[in-house]
Amino acid sequence: MPNDKHPQDDNHVIAERRAKLKALRAAGPAYPNDFLRAHFAADLIEKYDDHDRDALDLNPVQVLVAGRLMLRRTMGKLSFGDLQDMSGNIQIFVADNFPGKAEHEFFRKQVDIGDIIGVDGVLFKTQKGELTVRARKLRLLAKSLRPLPEKWHGLADQETRYRQRHLDLITNEDARLRFVLRSRTIQALREFLLNRRYLEVETPMMQPIPGGAAARPFVTHHNALDMQLFLRIAPELYLKRLVVGGYEKVFEINRNFRNEGISTRHNPEFTMLEFYCAYRNYRFLMKLTEEMLRSVAQSVLGTTAFKYQGRELDFAKPFERLTITGAIRKYHPEYSDAQLSDRTFLAAELERLGAAFRPQDGVGGLQLSLFEAKAEEFLFEPTFIIDYPAEASPLARRSDTNPAITERFELYIAGREIANGFSELNDPEDQAERFLEQAKQKAAGDHEAMHYDADYIRALEYGLPPTAGEGVGIDRLVMLLTDTPSIRDVILFPLLRPED
Repeated sequence: MPNDKHPQDDNHVIAERRAKLKALRAAGPAYPNDFLRAHFAADLIEKYDDHDRDALDLNPVQVLVAGRLMLRRTMGKLSFGDLQDMSGNIQIFVADNFPGKAEHEFFRKQVDIGDIIGVDGVLFKTQKGELTVRARKLRLLAKSLRPLPEKWHGLADQETRYRQRHLDLITNEDARLRFVLRSRTIQALREFLLNRRYLEVETPMMQPIPGGAAARPFVTHHNALDMQLFLRIAPELYLKRLVVGGYEKVFEINRNFRNEGISTRHNPEFTMLEFYCAYRNYRFLMKLTEEMLRSVAQSVLGTTAFKYQGRELDFAKPFERLTITGAIRKYHPEYSDAQLSDRTFLAAELERLGAAFRPQDGVGGLQLSLFEAKAEEFLFEPTFIIDYPAEASPLARRSDTNPAITERFELYIAGREIANGFSELNDPEDQAERFLEQAKQKAAGDHEAMHYDADYIRALEYGLPPTAGEGVGIDRLVMLLTDTPSIRDVILFPLLRPED
């Protein structure tokens, strides 16, 4: 069978299939929609695969199945085919004597690999013991004008897999399973929070002021109102408005948009779980996060222990907690405590390493840059990095014992950030001062600095109770649970450059 690497062969096959479609149109509706499937392949196999041949012959089971023809084997007066639906595959049987020579001829000559067909038949077991549908009637429901990639090679080209995800899902069982697990992961997260009395809500995706994260937004324009709008970079400030309004436990599974680079761990459009709980702090969140990830892994995989890229992860074990400097010292003991507290040394060291940092940062900000350059990649086991500098945490509550740091953590697994949470800053005057500092940084050229949001400050002035909030990167979590190295493989339609 020709594949996607042979366009000339494909053109010949497409021409043949168009000719078949023309003949179908002449005979009647070429794309009928009156076949009503009643059974899924996986359900039939689960229910009847343990039945022996005699039992099925004595008590015939009538079925209506439909799906894509993935394989056909013809042996004279009989043919077998593999029918694929959303649940899996089941074998079908068509022969001259059942359902008849004319229908068998139609199946062999007019139906092509990739076509969508409906089969009305009865179950039986072959001599090899495979559960099979013996066709009584067969309908061609949709013609596949283009040939599928070769069965034995599948769809191996990464670029094609991302651009034509439909082909990836048709031909790669691993891809189909990966996105089923993604759906189950989101459902497990939702159920975990709903069972703890959190209310699921929706907040605006187009916002007049982008807030809730340090990121560069996408800009759009509303014609009727003649106003500039931004695709949201985070729902945080709207969710906290809801906590002010009395919804004390809320969450949103949301799409965020950040105008940043594309890599194996970044996509400009991504999915987050963000949730807030009044009268709790960041230490509560860390405990809850451990419980949540254990629950999700157990629900999705049936275990808390699994492998990621050849290394063992076990969410049942307690997650480690380290400060930023503690993590640097753990993996690079050559740095002394004195050096890590010396701003001049930190700036010079980052310069020597060629690491990105902001020259205006204080000690805390430079420590964070050094952590990202030297320690982050070593955090394979689940690890909470705690007590972030206030200058890098404009929405987090300061520590009562050390105002230079905040009650904030980031959870790292397999060398990448999975979650970010903190005790929320609910002092409106402190928040206003931090917004003003962010506005100064934006005016100085920092495109990722936050805007001053006067409406959010007004909401805080009505009183935000002590609150803890967290965001969890769903795409990155799915990468872990499906043992996937690239974020593009867990997003159905990742952003790509235009085709040449």
